[in-house]
Parts: sequence; C-alpha cells; structure tokens
Amino acid sequence: MQTETDYLIIGSGAVGMAFADTLLDESDAHITIVDRRSAPGGHWLDAYPFVSLHQPSAYYGVNSTELGSRRKDDSGPNSGLYEMASGPEINTYYSKLMHQRFLPSGRVSYFPMSNYTGEGRIVSLLSGAQTDVTVRRKTVDASHFAPDIPATHTPGFAVAPGVRRVPPNALPQLWLQLAGRTVPQKFCILGAGKTAMDAAVWLLRNGASPTSIQWVVPRDSWLQNRLHTQPGLEFFNDSIGGEADKLAAFGEAESIDDLFLRLEALGQMLRIDPAQKPTMFHYATISTGEVELLRTITQVIRKGRVLALERDAMVLEQGRIDMDPDTLYVDCTASAVQARQNSPVFQGEKIVVQLLRAPLVVLSASLTAYVEVHGGDEARKNLLCEPVPFPKDLAGYALASKVSMMNSFQWSQDKQLRQWMRSCRLDAFGKMVAELDRTDAQKQEILVRLRTNGAAAMANFDRLSETGQAATATQSA
Repeated sequence: MQTETDYLIIGSGAVGMAFADTLLDESDAHITIVDRRSAPGGHWLDAYPFVSLHQPSAYYGVNSTELGSRRKDDSGPNSGLYEMASGPEINTYYSKLMHQRFLPSGRVSYFPMSNYTGEGRIVSLLSGAQTDVTVRRKTVDASHFAPDIPATHTPGFAVAPGVRRVPPNALPQLWLQLAGRTVPQKFCILGAGKTAMDAAVWLLRNGASPTSIQWVVPRDSWLQNRLHTQPGLEFFNDSIGGEADKLAAFGEAESIDDLFLRLEALGQMLRIDPAQKPTMFHYATISTGEVELLRTITQVIRKGRVLALERDAMVLEQGRIDMDPDTLYVDCTASAVQARQNSPVFQGEKIVVQLLRAPLVVLSASLTAYVEVHGGDEARKNLLCEPVPFPKDLAGYALASKVSMMNSFQWSQDKQLRQWMRSCRLDAFGKMVAELDRTDAQKQEILVRLRTNGAAAMANFDRLSETGQAATATQSA
C-alpha cells in the first residue's frame, strides 16, 4: 500500500497529539500519525490505574480542547485545588480527540499497532502489512520525552525465587488474591520518585497502616508546591506572585543550596523529610496534604539503590537489611525521566519535539507546531525553539530556568506568536495575565515585580549553575 502526507508524526502520546492539534488549526496540512500502541495516549495507556496528573488538568492535553471541567477537589490531599485528571480520564480524552476531531477532519490518517521502520515505511504489528508513505514536508519525532513505564520496566536488581515483587499497577488487584494467596500486609516501596510517592499515598488512603510500609529512598528530592501552579485568577497571588518571589530568590541566592532553601521558606519548594538535604529535582509537583501523608511513613531506608531482593533480606549499595519473607515489594524504580541529549528542534526534513519551557511538555509541542507553520526559515525557528536541558541535578534547575526564560523573551518579541500565546490555554500563567483587570493595582504591581525580578534572576543564573556544578563534582569526588 502507498500513501502521501504532509507531516508524518511518530507517536500519538501527549506530545504527538498536541503537535497534531495545533497543526490542524494553523495549517491545511495532511497529517499521518503512527504508533505502536492500540490507541492514542502514549504512556498513559500503560500507567498504573491510580495515576493522575500532578499538575492541574486545565493546562494539559491539546490546545483546542479543554481537559476536565475546571472544578476544584473538595476532599483528599488536593482539597481546594483544581482537579487533576486521572489516567482513565486522560485516555478517554485522547480517544475522543482522535475519533471526534482528528479523523473526522479528513486531514488525519492514523496507524495504531504499527511500527515506523524509517524511510517512509509503516509496518502493522498484527499483520506485517507494509505501507509506504511519501512525506511531502516533514517527519516529526514525538518520542523524545518517552518515559520508562513501571508495567514494562525490567528491574535493575536480582529477585530471588519466592519474593513478591510487583509494579504499582498490581496494587488495586490485590483483592483478587483473597481466593488464593494471603493478601500482603507488609509493604516495601522501592524508589524515591513521583511514582513511589503515588504508590505510598494510595496504600495509605486505602487503609494500609504507616507502620506496615518500608520505603527505600536512594536520594531525596525537592518538590514543587502544587499551590503555586494553579490556573485560576483567585490563585493569582500564589501563582504569578509566587513566580515573582521565585525569581527574586534566583536573583538573591548565593548558591544552589541557598536557592532551594529560599524557595522552601517561600513555600515554593517542599521536602518530605525536613532533616534530609535533597539532591534531586525533576519538577515533581505535590500538595502539602500529600506531604503530610508521606511523613507518616517513618521506616525510610537510605542505604542507596537496591542490588538484590532475597527471600528474607534486601541487599542495598550500603548494606544488607533483614526483611519479613511475606513483604510485598512495590517496584517504582522505573524512571519517568530518560536522559536524552538535546539537539536542534528543526533539522531539515525532520522535527524533534523537545522541552521549550520547563516543565510544560504539551505547551512545548503545541508551540513547536505553531512555529513550524509561522516561524519563517529554519534558523529563525530554531531561535524561537531552543531546547531546555532537563535538570540532572540541582544545578540543572538554574540552567533550565534560564533557557526557559530566554525562550519566553524570544516569543514576546514576535507579535504574532505573542498573541497566540496569550490565547493558548496550555500556557495557564500567560492566559491568566492576559485576562487580568488592568485597573487592579495590587495585581499590576505583582507584574511589575515579576519583570524586575526576572532581570535580576537572569543576571545570576550562570553563577548559580556553575557553583552548583562545582558542589556536585566535589560531592562525587
């Protein structure tokens, strides 16, 4: 079979769908989307059942179509804050987009359960049938952000026979074991990322005693306070005011550690154990209610990564710990952040969608599509789309923030792009500022402070990054 298209998008996850959505609105191009999964949604299709966004639904998904109803949670640890869509809600959202917007447009062809093998070849995973595609304009690689998935992750440690190790996906199915093996009442969570936090919160909220949970934390992480990511104008002082305060901290901090301590004092950053010095930051966002729950778990093991699970013991980098043989190990060691080298976004006949404003992945994808249509020549497009390096350590936060701000400045200098950004629902803060009453003196003063503090932050980013890298090198030596 042979076909033609203007843009071939590899991947129908959040990035590919956001790119395609904006391309539909901003051009008359024909789009072909190929994905190895059976439905759009990417990693959300394989995520653990209790997964949800850790940012408000209001600025996730695609630009054309709201996700959620902008309601606020009235119970649980997120009470009082805007809703965060669950995994099933997100999968339904993307399915509706594909079947009620994309395909009915007549400008989208979709190849699920198919592999793109390169050079215009799409191969069905089920039949082996090959489709040859002539790409008139560009091929779009939407896989740069693809995470490691707990359900398919291969553990990096040995597991002895008889040891009960499961991914977090298995937790809601424990009740099925009532007909056979005893449901476990002792748990050990492996990993310190957001998945591990989600698993711990799920166990606690579903009746597990904090004393029944052990938690292997190889390194502690700084966490963003979700209060300061809210999209509604009623949160203007927390979100935009918080951003102004954050930039002031960037401008005044003497070191990268001093920066995070200042942000903690402002309520911008949180840590689960105040006695531990975090060494990691990956933009994980959490509420103070979740932090309070997680602090009830006191059996925290800080002896490095797991090397082996034995029948009655756990071997770690810094020692061996006796364990109850009936312990259920919840493996949350899959990394949602894969280390990938950045490259130019626009590369001749290829587009590699990357992070342009940390940590807003879907905004970055949507904006990339807009720039592809309206951005001019390739040099100009790459000027508008400088990839943000994802933080590998605390010092990386300063560099990521600097590049994000430089991109925002470039966007503000392009009148057409600036106007698009003001109407883009994926840029919640920009839309909030655009809707602000100009007669509101108190909020206008915050905007002035935001701009002033931004200049001071830009002047200090490089020093913070350099001192942070030097400190990291010293600790590693």
